[in-house]
Amino acid sequence: MTAPIFPESLNEIAKAYLALLDKWNSVHSLTALAPETRFEALMLDSAALFPHVAAMPVGSLALDFGSGMGIPAIAIAAFRQDINVIALDRSKKKIAFVRQAALELKLGNLRTICSPIESIKPLNAHFGTAKAVGQLSLLLNWWDRHAAPSAPFFALRGPSWKASEINAGWDYEAYPYELPSLGKRFVIKAWKSLK
Repeated sequence: MTAPIFPESLNEIAKAYLALLDKWNSVHSLTALAPETRFEALMLDSAALFPHVAAMPVGSLALDFGSGMGIPAIAIAAFRQDINVIALDRSKKKIAFVRQAALELKLGNLRTICSPIESIKPLNAHFGTAKAVGQLSLLLNWWDRHAAPSAPFFALRGPSWKASEINAGWDYEAYPYELPSLGKRFVIKAWKSLK
């Protein structure tokens, strides 16, 4: 099991993002993560999705549920500036931060929606993500409404995730990886079964 690889080409964007998060966090309390753990917990963890994102066709739409401080949406938008990414969250202060980050990091392919997921019209997205938000069963119910046909959903999960969290009628694969301090984690890829 290996750690995700964070591309050197994104180091400056990662530093700028983390500096902005530190600045905003001192006023708005966006995260309880200690500053020294943020690169690993936010950016390096998001990089576990990069091999999957790399396969997306140009112009695809990725939707990040419960994006919070923009993770993994910002990392994905930086990694693939030729696709469109939506960061979705109901918290106004977190979405304000993501908007500012997109502006300062010059991520024109990243947009935000501040709304409960249940209130928005279907988005027909090609790739869905979530990190540390909601049960997989709930996320897959949301994804079913917003996914293009056969579009996969990717959840970043810790070592305690269980296959029983996957809804009936869905197939899945689990991709293990390891973070230096946080240990074993998984990318869970799920898609609607064609059976």
